[in-house]
Parts: sequence; C-alpha cells; structure tokens
Amino acid sequence: MDKSYSGSDELNRNTMESELETLYRVSHILGQSLNFHQTLSGVLRTLSETGNLGHGMVGLLDEESGDLLVTAVHEGQGEQRPIRYRVGEGVVGSIIASGRSKVVQRIADDPDFLDRLGLYDSSLPFIGVPILIGEQAAGVLAAQPSLKMENLQQGERFLRMVANLIGQSVRLAKRVEDERLALKSERDSLRREIRGEHGFSNMVGHSRSMRLIFDQVRQVAKWNTTVLIRGESGTGKELIANAIHYNSPRANGPFIKLNSAALPDTLLESELFGHEKGAFTGASGQRKGRFEQAHGGTLFLDEIGEITPAFQAKLLRVLQEGEFERVGGTRTQKVDVRVVAATNKDLEQEVQEGSFREDLYYRLNVMPIYPPPLRERTEDIPDLARFLVAKIGRNQGRKLTMEESAVGLLMRYAWPGNVRELENCLERAAVMSEEGLINAHAIQLTGVDAQLAPSYELVTTPEVDFDDPELDERERVIAALEQAGWVQAKAARLLGMTPRQIGYRIQTLNIQMRRI
Repeated sequence: MDKSYSGSDELNRNTMESELETLYRVSHILGQSLNFHQTLSGVLRTLSETGNLGHGMVGLLDEESGDLLVTAVHEGQGEQRPIRYRVGEGVVGSIIASGRSKVVQRIADDPDFLDRLGLYDSSLPFIGVPILIGEQAAGVLAAQPSLKMENLQQGERFLRMVANLIGQSVRLAKRVEDERLALKSERDSLRREIRGEHGFSNMVGHSRSMRLIFDQVRQVAKWNTTVLIRGESGTGKELIANAIHYNSPRANGPFIKLNSAALPDTLLESELFGHEKGAFTGASGQRKGRFEQAHGGTLFLDEIGEITPAFQAKLLRVLQEGEFERVGGTRTQKVDVRVVAATNKDLEQEVQEGSFREDLYYRLNVMPIYPPPLRERTEDIPDLARFLVAKIGRNQGRKLTMEESAVGLLMRYAWPGNVRELENCLERAAVMSEEGLINAHAIQLTGVDAQLAPSYELVTTPEVDFDDPELDERERVIAALEQAGWVQAKAARLLGMTPRQIGYRIQTLNIQMRRI
C-alpha cells in the first residue's frame, strides 16, 4: 500500500516537473519574437520533445474570411498549401464553434475527424483546446498524447495552460499589428497631405509661362536628373523643388533643404558632409550631414551661387561621384541623392568672371527651370491672390474675402519681391481687416500702391520681332537683353539660345553689359 502510494506520488511529481519545464520553455519561446510561424512552430516542437504531445497544430481565426487557418504544424509533411476549416467543420472546427475542449480516446473513432492535414496517427488519442482572448475563441491548439500519457484529462488541462499563453501572445501581436496598421494609415495620410501641400495644387497660374513650368516639373520629376531652378527671389523656387520631389519616385524618401548662403565654408562642409567625433572644437560626437540624411531622397540646395570657389570643388566631387568623406574622417561615404539647386544669380556671368567653376555650372545646369517673376504674369495675380487669401484665412481660423477693387490694385503693382511680397502684403491686409473683407483701402494701408511701384519695373520695353531681317546680330542680342532686363538667361530664352551661346555672342560682339 505504502509502496504503491510512493510510486504514484513519484509519477505525479515527474509529470508536474515535466509540465513546468515545458511551460517555461513555451513562455520563453513566445517572448522571443512576434513572428508567429516561427514561434508557434517552436512551441509545438517543445510540446513534442518535453510534453509528450506530438503532431501539434495551431489554427487561428482569419478575420477576413472567418475561417480557421492552420498557422503551424509539427511533424507534418513540410510546406503545403494553406489548410482552412470553416467554423463547425471537422474536429477543430467544432472546437472553435463551441469554445470548449475536446478529448478523444482514439481519433479514428470520431465521426467528425476529416484527416485534412494528413498529420495525425489515427490509432492515438487526440486533445484539442480553444485559444481564448477573453471569452472569445480566437483559435485552436491540438496535439496527440504519446502512450506515456495515461491521464488524458490532465493532458487537456496542461494543453489549456499552453493555449492561454498562446492567447496572450495572439492578443499582444494583434494589438501591435493594429497599432502598425494605424501608424501606416496615418503615415499614408500624412504623405497624401504633404503631397497635396507641395504638389501642383499649390503652384497657381494659368499663364503660358506657368503652364510651361508645370510641364517641365512633371517631366523632370520622373527622372534623377539634376535640376537648377533659376529666378528672382520670391518666385517660388523652393515650391518647385518640393513639387519635383513629391511627384517623383523618391517621394517616400527624405526631402532635405539647405540654404547655401547661410553658412561659412567651414560650417557648410560639416552641414553637408557631416563630421566625426573630435573633428573640431565642439564636435562631441559623430554627425551625419545633409547628403547622408537625404540618402534615397532629394537634397535641395538653395542659393547655390553664393558658395565660394574653394567649396565648389568639394561639391563637384559628390555631384560627380556620389561620394565624400565626413569632416575629420577618412572613410568614403556613398550616397544616392537627387540634387535640386536654386539661384537668383547670373551664373553665366559668374563663370565668365571666374567666381563660379565652369565644370560645376555644367554639372548643375543639366535641367534649368526658370520661374517667371510676377510682373511677367500679371494675369495670374487674381487666382494667386485668392489662393493666398484662402491660405491665410485657414491659418487665422476664419473666412477671408477680397473685393475686386483690391485685386485691381494688386494687378497694377510691379511686385519687385514677387509672390513672397504678395503673400506678405495680403497677410498684413488680412490683419488690418477686422471683418475679414480685404478691400483696396486695406491693401493701401500695407504700403502697396501702384503709384509707389519702382520705376524700373513699370518701364515697358517695346516688343521686338527678333526675326526681323532688318536687325543685325548685335541689334538682336541687345534688343533681347533690353527686353529681359539685362538678364542673360532670359535673353537666351527669347532668342532660342543656350546661356552659353548668348554669353559667347555678348563677348564676340563686344556688348557692354548693364547692371540693373
């Protein structure tokens, strides 16, 4: 009697130790990764090796179809097509339908047994338990006890403990997945919003010159071609750079900006190329530069005409080779960056005077885009003004309207500061319009008056027929320069030349350039 009791006690103790060891391993595996196929396969392998529960299977409910999808099996036939059970179908389908465990002495004797997996030994018992999340069945854990397991009810209780651990992991993984999908949705929404803010909808205008800009941006955005945006201050060069990036294949990559005129050479080199720890006083750690930050995206270099000849050589190398060294470093960094640059300078003149490298000029000027000044597209002012007024109204949290008298006054002014000056003027007028109605008086209060426009802006040069056979070559070039305000790049466009060609003609025809 005592001997029998001692043997039974020893058996129970061994079983408990085996279960505790198995539960420890299962919890460790489930805590390692949220890759369900990998972790669940590890759980089933552990059940087989230490828990006397072989031929394991885990099925989880597929939220889209409502079916039970077999997620992991142990001792199966290797890779096979996905196996599904409708709720209530077969042994495992009945478990998910009822939310209750099922214990069968011999699986072949159960009329619901379908053997769809081709996994089970039909002569062995079968235990299947629901995987619960709260009170809701989210899946099924099933296995076959080995002949060593004499108490199937104890095996069922143990398998339920394992299923509870799996259920906690399923709940955590579902929460993580829901958060991931929410973040992805938010990211996609922000991307759409950013593309809307920086796309063509913000480039207002129907004039011929603006339609040409739209066409150029659409075409150049498709490729990795270097773009040089050339125009006066306030003409929207950064807006064009934004539109190029956010309508390009690189739109999901970073868009990094740098004003080249804002920093001296030493700081500019560190900003663009980064630095290593201890490279100079204050360099307390390694820092990536703008080129590395823009890897896979676009780098916008504004005021590129302001960099010194000494730094131009360093910039040329990274544009040609896509490689550089951080300040204080020796390791060569490789980057994949699309460069969009902008300047309001006459680079052809700078090249002639030797203040801008000719090789860098040709490297940058692959695809030039010339946004026109506002005075050359006055027909766009009404639409542009209404667009800006709506934008200012949104920022102020109120509805703003504008009288036609105000629009008429805006169209008679020459706008030497271009669109930037127009926006500033309208914002000041909005501040002074307590009722939200911008009229001519509100515009005049901002200091903008057609009578106060700079005289050189109001002087109109008579249109010249450049194909007139009466004009010799020198007269044609001078007439184009006069009409373009003595800006070589604009004159070249009028004559259908490249900036280099008109520069050569100015030199050979001994034309004295004027400074406006």
